[in-house]
Amino acid sequence: MIDEVLSKEQRVLRVLRKVLANIVKDVTPAPGMPHPLKDSTIRDIRDLFGLIAEREAELAAHAMPDRNEKPFYVDQPPKNNVLKFHPAGKDKPPEAE
Repeated sequence: MIDEVLSKEQRVLRVLRKVLANIVKDVTPAPGMPHPLKDSTIRDIRDLFGLIAEREAELAAHAMPDRNEKPFYVDQPPKNNVLKFHPAGKDKPPEAE
């Protein structure tokens, strides 16, 4: 269901990030063992994760201009209450006799 809402580029980025993370997990050695990847490859992987994150943020900003909004439910009471104030002495309702 969530994939229906996402664009093709967003789905590609999500899968790319997951596959890259799984590759990193698979080649990560036990503590004390030498790393099978070159330092340049590790830097490239970090750069790629950074580029993926930047593009995902750009797409999210384009889709939702205010990404800091928090979700709310329709049946949830509003946090803000609007109060109407009338100036003192004006627009007084007639007093009941």
